Order: sequence, then C-alpha cells, then structure tokens
Amino acid sequence: MTRTCQKDHHPIQAFHQDQDPSSSTSTCPEHFRWIHEDLEPWKSTGITRETVESGKNISQLRIVIKKGKAYVETYADSFQTRDLFTVWGIVQLLRLYPGRVPDLELLFETGDRTVLDKKRFQGSQSVTLPPIFSYCGQNDALDIVFPDWSFWGWAETGIKPWEKVLKDIQESNKKITWKDRIPYAFWKGNTHVSSQRYKLRQCNVTDQHDWNARIYSVHWNKEIEHGFNSTKLEDQCTHRYKIYVEGRSWSVSEKYIIACDSMTLFIKPRYYDFFTRSLVPYKHYWPINKQNMCQDIKYAVDWGNTHPGKAEEIGREGTRFIEENVNMKLVYDYMLHLLTEYAKLMRFEATIPAGAVEVCSENLACPMGGIWREFMVESMVKSPSDTLPCTMFSPYL
Repeated sequence: MTRTCQKDHHPIQAFHQDQDPSSSTSTCPEHFRWIHEDLEPWKSTGITRETVESGKNISQLRIVIKKGKAYVETYADSFQTRDLFTVWGIVQLLRLYPGRVPDLELLFETGDRTVLDKKRFQGSQSVTLPPIFSYCGQNDALDIVFPDWSFWGWAETGIKPWEKVLKDIQESNKKITWKDRIPYAFWKGNTHVSSQRYKLRQCNVTDQHDWNARIYSVHWNKEIEHGFNSTKLEDQCTHRYKIYVEGRSWSVSEKYIIACDSMTLFIKPRYYDFFTRSLVPYKHYWPINKQNMCQDIKYAVDWGNTHPGKAEEIGREGTRFIEENVNMKLVYDYMLHLLTEYAKLMRFEATIPAGAVEVCSENLACPMGGIWREFMVESMVKSPSDTLPCTMFSPYL
C-alpha cells in the first residue's frame, strides 16, 4: 500500500448501486428506529451551514464525504487514537457500500461525555443547536449517537476489532456451560475513572460480608507491561453473572460483557450507546439500583442460583441480542442509515475545507506500526458487500 490515496480509490458506481435499497430481504433491528429520534431536533428546520459551524468549538473533527471520498479536518486532539479509528471505520463503510454514502459534512466529538445539554438549547434564551456526533447519549442531551471506535479495535488496551473479539467470546462460551460457571457476579476493570466504579469495590467479598460479587481492579500500566495477558475478554466468561457499570460515561465494555452468555447485571446507567436503548430489562439483563448496589447484586445472584433456568435464559437472550443485532454488518448498516438520514436534513452543499485532508485505507494504515496497524489490517473491508443494507424502519409515531 502507498501513503497517498489513489485518484480513483473509491469508484462512485458499485454493483448493487442500481438496486432499490427497499428490496433488501432483511429488516433492520429495532434499535435503528432511534436514528429518527436522534435527528428529530433538526427535522423541522433542517441542518444549515450556520448550525454546523456553530459546533466547531465543541468538536474534535469535521468529516466530509464528497463523491464517495472522505476528508477530515481536525480541530483538537483526541484521547489516544479514538479519532483515527473512528475515521478508519467511516472509510471502511465507504469500502463496504461504495456509492451509497451521500455527500455530507458532520462534526464529531470524541470525548467520553455528551456535549449538547438540552437546557442550553431550549427555551427563550436558547442558542443555535449544532448537530454533533458522539459515542453516547443521555436523556438530558441532544448528541447524535454513533458507533464508537472500539468496533475497529482499541489498540492502547490490546482489545482486538469487534468481529474478532465476538468470535473469540463465542468460542469461549462453548467451553463452559452456564451451570458449570462460577456462581457469582464478576467485574474487572479500572475502578478509578468514576465514583460508581469506586463504590462497586465495596461489594467485593470480605471477612464480614459476601455480596456475591467478585470485583477485580485493573492497573493498566502493569497490563501494558505484561501484554494484556490477564485482561483478554474471551477469558472473562467464566462466571454465571457479569456486572456492567459505567466509567466516565457509557463504557465500551458493554457489548463484551453482554456477549458472554452470563446474566448481565446492569447498574442503572445514565448514558446509552447506539444499541442499548432497545435492551429490555429482565429479558436481556437484570437491572441493579445504584443506591442499593451491593444488596441488589446479592439478591440477583441468589435469585439466579435459585432459578438457574430463568437466569441462564436472560444471559442467553442478552447474548443473542448482541450476536443478531450488533454484528459488524449491522454496525455498518446503522452507520449508513444514520448518515443517509442526516444528509437528507442538510440544507447546503457539502464542501471540502481548505484545511481538510483526504483519508483512505492506505494513508491511514501505512504510517502506523505495531498493533495499531495490525488492527487496521484485520478490520479492513476487503470488498464491497454482496448483500443490500437492511431495510430501515419508519419513525416511532
């Protein structure tokens, strides 16, 4: 590969381009409906050049798609290589569905938290609401939720691209049946990024109490030194129950935890990512109250061990949701439909800023080394899709 983009590296016309997307034989999963909800604030006014420009100071990236090619203008540094792998994911979308992604301009915020506080943009003193894409949302914010960078790998923590990790977890699930797993609730991670995680440590087993939880703190500097050998996600599906707790906001650990076939104990989250709004309590997971966290964990585990068939089914349903609705093909379909619906709202023509650079697989991957490049090569789309995108739902009424 070269470090520059070939002149015609993305043909505008691709096979299937002449086919009607509505002729797809598959219907998109239920969580695709939230695309309409996330874009609702701009439905009546449309997205103007002015509204986009008003968000430059709270974004790290401007991403432009023009005639099937991607361009990026950077406004601020992102943590680690989130921006790189986010852009990489969009470039792979263009490779999977060449000619299908419409011309557009968008702003992307690569931090942990949401940036569009509803209160600031509503009422008589409100200011212009810019459309900002983020990795998560919450009820008090208006950010547009987009799949996070870890679907293409999180190199700094040794987490491989999602397609590979999911296969590894599925193989691990086959090695030990639910009834033969350790009958406690498991969590492993960084306890220093949020007060909620710090409090979770109090639920660990002591000489005085056993809350049925087994909590393990990770020290990332030590893990880096040892090549992440003790944090492999496929090796963490050994307990009947797994705990999900937010970090600074939502956590990328969510999909890995739910995929384990264990009954997931969800400590009530404030934030959501693009698929979790369609998870159903007591079907896909067991909710845990923040205020009575340890007591709730103990009750859930006791209940599950008393009703093993029902607990196992909750774990299986959660995993089935991930396998059927959050595989990489459908992650790309979600991206495609979200960007398509967004572009429909644009009231101006996308233009390439003077400070933007064209990006493609070649000039993103070639300068990288180590597992950064390894993950890019592994997650690279090798050829256009031979199937149509799923058929999009209508908005909720």
